[in-house]
Amino acid sequence: MHDLADFLTPIDIHQLNGDSGYNDGQLAKQIDIYESNLPDIDKADIVLLGVSESRGNSTPDISSDAPYHIRKQLYQLHYWHKEVNIADVGNIKPGANLTDSYAAVKTVLEVLLQMNKFVVLLGGSHDITLAQYFAYKGLNQVIDATCIDAMIDLKSESQVRSENFLMEMLTDEPNLVRHYNHIGFQSYFVHPRMLETMDKLRFDCYRVGTVRENMEEMEPVLRNTHLLSFDINAIKYSDSPASRLSPNGFTGDEACQLSRYAGMSMQLSSFGIYGYQPQLDVSDLSARQIAQMIWYFIDGRSRVKKEASLEDHYDFNEYHAAFTELDTVFLQSKKTGRWWMQLPNKKIIPCSYNDYLVAGRNEIPERWLRAQERS
Repeated sequence: MHDLADFLTPIDIHQLNGDSGYNDGQLAKQIDIYESNLPDIDKADIVLLGVSESRGNSTPDISSDAPYHIRKQLYQLHYWHKEVNIADVGNIKPGANLTDSYAAVKTVLEVLLQMNKFVVLLGGSHDITLAQYFAYKGLNQVIDATCIDAMIDLKSESQVRSENFLMEMLTDEPNLVRHYNHIGFQSYFVHPRMLETMDKLRFDCYRVGTVRENMEEMEPVLRNTHLLSFDINAIKYSDSPASRLSPNGFTGDEACQLSRYAGMSMQLSSFGIYGYQPQLDVSDLSARQIAQMIWYFIDGRSRVKKEASLEDHYDFNEYHAAFTELDTVFLQSKKTGRWWMQLPNKKIIPCSYNDYLVAGRNEIPERWLRAQERS
């Protein structure tokens, strides 16, 4: 196993909060922080990892202080989830070039994934998602991946790495992305042919308006995700001043709701929040937004600890619904109220209450149909 300290820089708590200090109820007092010695990662449920690499945005700086600004806001929040242990292992040391930084992120994340840790990556440009994926590839792990972004970063003609990284991630051979979801795209930023291509690949793309009307339908999507990447440009400018792409998008509340859904996923193992540029922020409002998203992710992790295993039949209500001459089993958790449905091959996948209602009308749920197309 690699010595993680070789790839990381510690955190200066005094620099974050000066002489003010923190009280016992705040996260800074509850997180095991890398100040001089690495935390005991074995005890951690969630590991925070700062990434300052921003050259993928074509900025001249090798690194930004995005993780510093996010931590400054996060550490002040109050700790409500005593059953969730958190460690902060500091920041990835930027490499001599962008490829070196990717390699460092991949190496550290790969070690943490091998330890079965849930990793939250803070800062960095959106192309760090590629390094996030390389960690799974290094472990030869087939994954479902999800990006939350106003744009679909498949612009092969662009020289900006953060605008084209998905091309390599989704076409690299051998490719270990079993399924890809894109949440929150804004149609005027996306070429229609790009969506046609994604559909032919059986990937699922959800327009921002559709998601906002049915936010709870994204919970099963995120429940089935291993890798999640959130570009803060998916949040509207008025709720996140550093999100300069569009006046439209998710509200801050909706971004927190999606983060909570992510935390509730038993499959998710890495969650990157990217694209934050402190120099564009106003009164640290975007940093506060990201910090609160992480707080809600922790809240989701506390809830998933209460979920039963699907093998524990007594913890689920079982319903049968027939549509198109097929008898399908639906399961509802007695503990959390979440739903699953069975495919003809007996595989059980996450679904929503609405899918059950659709099946009850003798109609095929869209989620069931798409899963069948991919099987």
